[in-house]
Order: sequence, then structure tokens, then C-alpha cells
Amino acid sequence: MTESLQGLMQSLREQAARVVVGQDEAIELLAIALISRGHVLLEGAPGTAKTLIAKTLAGMIAAQFGRIQFTPDLMPSDVVGTVVYDLQSSRFNLKRGPIFTQILLADEINRAPAKTQAALLEAMEERQVTIDGDTQQLPQPFMVIATQNPVEMDGTYPLPEAQLDRFLFKVQIDYLPLAQEIEVLRRTHDGFDSQDLAATGLTPILKPEHLPHIRQIVQTVQVEDGVLKYIAAIAEATRTSPDLTLGASTRASVALLRASKTRAALYGRNYVSPDDIKAIVPPTLRHRVILRPEAEIEGLNADAVFKRLLSRLEVPR
Repeated sequence: MTESLQGLMQSLREQAARVVVGQDEAIELLAIALISRGHVLLEGAPGTAKTLIAKTLAGMIAAQFGRIQFTPDLMPSDVVGTVVYDLQSSRFNLKRGPIFTQILLADEINRAPAKTQAALLEAMEERQVTIDGDTQQLPQPFMVIATQNPVEMDGTYPLPEAQLDRFLFKVQIDYLPLAQEIEVLRRTHDGFDSQDLAATGLTPILKPEHLPHIRQIVQTVQVEDGVLKYIAAIAEATRTSPDLTLGASTRASVALLRASKTRAALYGRNYVSPDDIKAIVPPTLRHRVILRPEAEIEGLNADAVFKRLLSRLEVPR
């Protein structure tokens, strides 16, 4: 059964390549997050195709796509909606916000104040929102793909740790290598239009209603006790590391397990290997830990700390 998911992942890569040049890791992680019922934070400088990547994923699964442009004056009601009074009917009616969609692009999320960012917390965790005391269920599947500029840029607000912990992955979008940048220019010269993805030949690989069956296949992936202990040991190592002031939460351990099972299935295996875990440790944990100032002065980042930690842990057979 997992062999069919390996073919699905290959088809997703091929379709994404019609639109996005490079960024293979980002496409793979988005697919893993979608199947794992997770959300993704894309971080990179402006103009690095973050929005295009999100739109491409929605197009490949024929999902309803919505976008919110986060700005300093955006209010929570602009995200979730509000209740308005209709004079003609003398009734209060619910006006749903743009969050009622399947794939939500929260563009430049760190340009909005914390109060507005917090409006996403309930939606991301429970797939519902509360408007004027009434709970409203969100469409299924529901996935947030948030983009943010590096925090040192002007006009940005750091996301609170509670919200960062809701994201399954933080994916760093870097500038393309020279050869790939030339390919982008060549496609643009030949008429590529990022606003008209249909013209690229992008076609849906699956539909949202297929996801429950795919998730059932992922659930059958086997995880040995030694691998479970390996995940727990990684989380524990981040909590005791002298390079970190904040380690990975229990939610982070669960995220490592869920994502590693999905990755194994997409690679055609019915068991999780240590390599699956090692591959997803950086995107799963880099936004959930805080470096000590001494480590930053030393020139370390979160990924370097993880590499150091993993080298010290015994790998299960």
C-alpha cells in the first residue's frame, strides 16, 4: 500500500516542477504536512516564491484556496469573521471570514500584531473558530501555510512561542542557485505567468476527499520501540542542551512521530527508519527551540545545534 504513496509523491514532485523551479524539499515537506494534518511556516526574503509554492500545493490537490494578507492594522474579525445585524430581516447573520477555506495562505503573518496572530490558534489546533460565542467548524481538510519575512526585517513582529508550536514545520526558503535562477528567467522570457497556473499544465493529482484513505495507510506504518525511544531522546537532548534555553515540547515529539511515519510511507516503506527522523528534525524543531545568546555569538543556529545533538545520540538498529 505504501508503494502507491511513493508514486503519489513522485507525481507531486513532477507537477510542482511545472510551476516552481527548485524548492524540492519545501514541496516534499508541504506534502508530508498535508497528510499529517499539520501546518507549515515558510520563512524567506521577499520574492523567493513562498506564495507560489502555497498556490501550487492547492492546485495539485484541487483544494479551495484562500489568502489573507497580514498587515499591522488587521483585526481578528478580519480573519475569522463577525456577526452583523440585518435591518431588513431584523436578524443577526454570520459573516464568515477568509479563514473558512481548505488551504489558507497567511501571507506575511509576522507583520500583524500578536492579537491578530492569536486568532489563528484555535483554528490551527481544533479546526474550528469561535465567533460571538458560537463555535463554527472549518472545512476539511484545513491547512495553514503561513509566510514570514526574516524577523530582523523592518515592520515584523516575532510570533509567540505558543503559535510557533502549532506549526508542524518551519521551512526556510533560500535564494536559488545560479543555474535554477537562470531557468526562472528563461521561463519568464517564454511567457510564464505565476497568476495563471492552469497555463503551465498544472493538474490535480488527488482530491481532498482522498486524504482520509491516505492517512489510514500512513497509520499502518510500523514504529519499533527503539525508534520511539530515539524520538524521545532527541526531545530530551534539546531540553538539556547547554546551547538552548528552550527545548522541544511534548507536542514536538508527537510531531516528529507523525511526520516520520508520513515520510516513510511517501518513500514506499511500511516502517520508520532513523533516517526518516533525522531528515525531519530540523524543520520540525527549529522553530520550537530558543538558542542561548552564547551559542549565537559562537555562530550557531538551531540546525547546527541539532546536528551536534544527533551526533551524540545512539542510533537504533
